[in-house]
Amino acid sequence: MENSQPSPNPNSEKFPIPVDSEHKATVFRPFSAPAPHMRAFHLAWFSFFCCFVSSFAAPPLLPVIRDNLNLTATDIGNAGIAAVSGAMFARIVMGTACDLFGPRLASASLILATAPVVFCTAMVNSAVSFLLVRFFTVGTANGVSGGWGNLGGGATQLIMPLVFDLIHTTGAVKFTAWRIAFFIPALMQTFSAFAVFFLGQDLPDGNFAALKKSGAKEKDTFKDVLYHAVTNYRGWVLALTYGYCFGVELTIDNIIAQYFYDRFNVNLYTAGIIAASFGLCNLFSRPGGGILSDVVASRFGMRGRLWTLWVVQSLGGLFCVLLGRVGSLSGSVAVMLVFSVFVQAACGLTFGVVPFVSRRSLGIISGMTGGGGNVGAVLTQVIFFRGSRFKTETGITLMGVMILCCALPTALISFPQWGGMFCGPSSKGATEEDYYMSEWSSGEKEKGFHQASLKFADNSRRERGRRIESAPSSSDGTPSARV
Repeated sequence: MENSQPSPNPNSEKFPIPVDSEHKATVFRPFSAPAPHMRAFHLAWFSFFCCFVSSFAAPPLLPVIRDNLNLTATDIGNAGIAAVSGAMFARIVMGTACDLFGPRLASASLILATAPVVFCTAMVNSAVSFLLVRFFTVGTANGVSGGWGNLGGGATQLIMPLVFDLIHTTGAVKFTAWRIAFFIPALMQTFSAFAVFFLGQDLPDGNFAALKKSGAKEKDTFKDVLYHAVTNYRGWVLALTYGYCFGVELTIDNIIAQYFYDRFNVNLYTAGIIAASFGLCNLFSRPGGGILSDVVASRFGMRGRLWTLWVVQSLGGLFCVLLGRVGSLSGSVAVMLVFSVFVQAACGLTFGVVPFVSRRSLGIISGMTGGGGNVGAVLTQVIFFRGSRFKTETGITLMGVMILCCALPTALISFPQWGGMFCGPSSKGATEEDYYMSEWSSGEKEKGFHQASLKFADNSRRERGRRIESAPSSSDGTPSARV
């Protein structure tokens, strides 16, 4: 059967880079910044970078902060839990807001609204106030983007100790220096919010408000968008697996500097450098996971994406187990670096699958997946790193076991038009159009609301891999089978 290809886009010449029928870029040029595609990419990772710097500005200074506020191990554990728990809901809310109002307005508003909380960190004077600022800083500002932005989790391990030392050496006492240091991430976050608002754009063709007013984009409803997200089991499975790749990354960002400081008796600056190396691997590891997902999919389709996700995440679990077992400083650093590459690549691989789960409810599916990462971080810190029930190294080993277990449900994900890890496409002959058109009612199709999903279905045929005969093509976009 002949495989239909996306029709040429007559308006593609108005964009500086090649695009598909949805006006999405078909090439990636990270070292350029033309509007709207690459500018949106750079604004996304930069804003998330600033949010991550704010979110994890406290952990590298914890040895000083705990002495100033007289924090116990339980207080520190509770603050770490609070830091990642709020984002469970913020990510879902953020995904919904992106679907309904557009990512530019939603992102800029949230980032700007939480910047004052970062400034207020300088005024905390108790364990309770420290917990609250950690909750509101990370819990809301962390629900924005991904990719290179995760570098902020590593960069802040370098930035904050350096800023603290600079302020301390100019004459400020250390209990004042750490408070002043928090103005740096707060100012970075504020700047990124204005950059997103004034320079960003929701879609290649314009912003949501203008497109809806002109009739170029349908006005979707929260009820329908939410329904098609929460009833798609694939989103829930990815939320679970993401809980033990990104969730583990969040946990490590919270504990790793203090772990090396306490276990191996290194100084604050050295602990910060070691901890920074974990997050800085995001420069290539998470993007590398996304690239690997695309490369494998070009030959093996969606089934290749799923297999690669499971293999990489499982290897990350094995190295996490090993990290908790190594007793030397040099060995721990080496294993941590290898572990970071696999666990962060698994994050990129996860989001190689996410866009294909739902076209209509992509924002909420992304939010559910991201929220799953925070759920995993909360559960991990509650079980293994709160109080003194487990030594930190034991908690790290047990966290690795959890990674191995939570990677297994990847085998449950299957698409009727492409198959899954252990099964091929549906014998009922389901097509890409069948799958994505099932999210729209007959009345909505009559009004043309489904046209964007039709284009997406056409472009997603590449997920069949080289075996393009794995599913039949539909010429009219009318579902032939229930999905």
